[in-house]
Amino acid sequence: MKIEVTEQVQEFIRACPPEPRRKLRDALRKLKQEKGDIKPLEGRLEGYHRLRIDSYRIIFRYDYTGRSRMIRCDFAERRSIIYETFLRLSSVPDSRR
Repeated sequence: MKIEVTEQVQEFIRACPPEPRRKLRDALRKLKQEKGDIKPLEGRLEGYHRLRIDSYRIIFRYDYTGRSRMIRCDFAERRSIIYETFLRLSSVPDSRR
C-alpha cells in the first residue's frame, strides 16, 4: 500500500533524536503492510487512526481514490499533546457547536 506523509510529519521525524527517528521511520515502513500498534480514533477524530511508537503518535487516515487505497499520514507529535494540537490545527469540525 502506498503511504503519503505530510511535510509536518517529515519535519517532526527529522527533528527527533536518532533512536526515536529510526523507530518512527521503521514504523512507517511497517504501516505499508498495516502492521504496528494501530487504533481507530473516536469522537471528533472518527475516520482517523493513530499509530503508536513509544511516546510518539502519528495520526493517519485511509484515502480511497478509484480502486486503490492509500494511507495519508497527517500529523505526528508526542502523545501528551498530539490530539489537542491536531484538532486545533486541522479543519476537523467541532460537533459540540
